[in-house]
Amino acid sequence: MKIVKLDPINPDPNKMIEASELIKNGEVVAFPTETVYGLGADATNDKACLKIFEAKGRPPDNPLIVHINSFEMFYKYTDFHDERVLKVMEEIWPGPITLVVKKRNIGNVPTAGLDTVAIRMPGHPIALKLIELSGKPIAAPSANLSGKPSPTKASHVIADLGDKIPMIIDGGDTFFGLESTVIQPLQDKIYILRPGPFSPEELEEKFKMKVILSGGTDNIPRAPGMKYRHYAPNKKLILADGLDEILKLYNENPNSLVLCSRETAEKFEGNKFILGSRENLYEVARNLFHSFRFLDESNYSVGIIEKFQEIGIGYAIMNRIKKAASKN
Repeated sequence: MKIVKLDPINPDPNKMIEASELIKNGEVVAFPTETVYGLGADATNDKACLKIFEAKGRPPDNPLIVHINSFEMFYKYTDFHDERVLKVMEEIWPGPITLVVKKRNIGNVPTAGLDTVAIRMPGHPIALKLIELSGKPIAAPSANLSGKPSPTKASHVIADLGDKIPMIIDGGDTFFGLESTVIQPLQDKIYILRPGPFSPEELEEKFKMKVILSGGTDNIPRAPGMKYRHYAPNKKLILADGLDEILKLYNENPNSLVLCSRETAEKFEGNKFILGSRENLYEVARNLFHSFRFLDESNYSVGIIEKFQEIGIGYAIMNRIKKAASKN
């Protein structure tokens, strides 16, 4: 694997030519977005997209998100004309929100054979420049082995895929640390298919529509995260509600690591990984997947993770924690 290091804010386009050529030639490249690192291929090339599934060990019925850099590209690859929704998207794209809409000019591999495509305009200079230089929409799920925590650092990608892909663009730590919010506009409602940085409260305020906290109307998994469990560490992870329960579980599991808020850490004297402050849940989100990987790489046998309030991005944080804890 070749590693190309770039400034995440002002990336040198000359250092990205090789990566864009790999995309054009049907290869895969790992690159940062504002949410997590993605493993990208030309979304119009089914053979190239198959390489994503092969590298990740991802089930082929799990659709990919297609990344674009302009509304011109959006209209080329979708059949969606709801002006009310599009007016809002013009205000919030580029950003960590994905739309599931009717597709066109996109093959069956990245969309898992569905008639819809999950599509977004990432809010990261490196991702946008790579799409521009490639001249193609880029299909890109998270750049990790399927089932493992999503990568928020280049080192996470190297650990999972270092011998499986030709190149990674290292743009430092990602900004949000959680995957994008995925929504499907249907019948004057916004369905959240996967929670993320855009909270239900923010969506309701921006779209002025009723927000439904469940996936679509047909029970078909049209976006990542709807069918398969993932995000989880390999080691056992237990969810704890408050300090008293943390202490009880810690005493029952002497070789454990507590993943907790800064406020709880100040009252707890045992082994701990501080996720961030309860007053700044975006900090918690940025550190969440890294904490899962830290647990796996440590000598601790069990993780105990604190419960957070399901408000704002806390809804997405708890979605990931519950999925990770339920796995074991």
